Amino acid sequence: MIRLALPLIFALVLSACGSTPPPAAPVAAAPGSTVAPPPAKPEADQPDTPPPPQGADQVVGATLDQVLAGAWRSDKNKARDVYRHPKQTLEFFGIKPAMTVIEITPGGGWYTEVLAPLLHGHGKLVAALVEPSSAEKEGTRKYLDKSNGEYRTKLAADTTNYAGVEVREFALTAPNFGAPSSADMVLTFRNVHNFLMWNSDAAVFKAFFGVLKPGGVLGVTDHRAAAGADLAKIRESGYIPEEYVIKLATDAGFVLDGRSEINANAKDTKDYPGGVWTLPPTLGDGDKDKDKYLAIGESDRMTLRFKKPAGATTAASDQVFSADDKVKAVDTAKH
Repeated sequence: MIRLALPLIFALVLSACGSTPPPAAPVAAAPGSTVAPPPAKPEADQPDTPPPPQGADQVVGATLDQVLAGAWRSDKNKARDVYRHPKQTLEFFGIKPAMTVIEITPGGGWYTEVLAPLLHGHGKLVAALVEPSSAEKEGTRKYLDKSNGEYRTKLAADTTNYAGVEVREFALTAPNFGAPSSADMVLTFRNVHNFLMWNSDAAVFKAFFGVLKPGGVLGVTDHRAAAGADLAKIRESGYIPEEYVIKLATDAGFVLDGRSEINANAKDTKDYPGGVWTLPPTLGDGDKDKDKYLAIGESDRMTLRFKKPAGATTAASDQVFSADDKVKAVDTAKH
């Protein structure tokens, strides 16, 4: 279990601010005598220069490195780090260990393996699962019931690393992720395309807005459709236009605060008959052209950071914006 000792941050900072005792007063020589200078200390005995204090971001980054190397993560999951870039992604979103973070529909818990140990003891992780009975189609209800059960089993099997994770269920017809303005960050990894197919995408974004505190962050990654793609034609492909996701968020009241190419993949042609599931890790066509798809790797993904304006009220329709929120520069991070 990796736990970030936040007091270490303050100790390191304080160590840089500590005072140095004043030198001892010189010893006066007796009349007619001299005082020999004190012998020089051997170089090995000279005090080491203290290292510069680490900032909170450096400490969080180092802790993420330890979490990502954790023995509770399978080799199979670790092998996907090269495609999902969890450290860079979470740093881009600005995660801090003392936050209350809501992870939306965590699936098999790939990101939970990282988030739970990072937040344990300092912040809180909430896993938001779709209530299966709220889905329209029987196949979707069965899929969600199986997925939710496997996720709960995963948490129960490792109470050391997943201690404190709170599981909540929400209805697709009326999503609610918790008390208004109660979360610091909402994270959704490769889920918006599902909400689009389940006709709940606008509703869940409004619910994201409602549960976040003013100034809170919404972090989104998803399979990015080709520029100019017709939404109606690709609706069932798993890909979704980046501008459509941005509109969902801004319509809900968010401000686009950053977009990154951390999870981009220029090899992804996005034109497979079986949709994004043709690529790894699913490899929907089995062994057919398997080497070709493995060479492409996982999908091309958008990585977007949104903020709930600091002057906003809980409901997007009742927003009040401060002057600083009316114009927000968008930074582009390329890695």
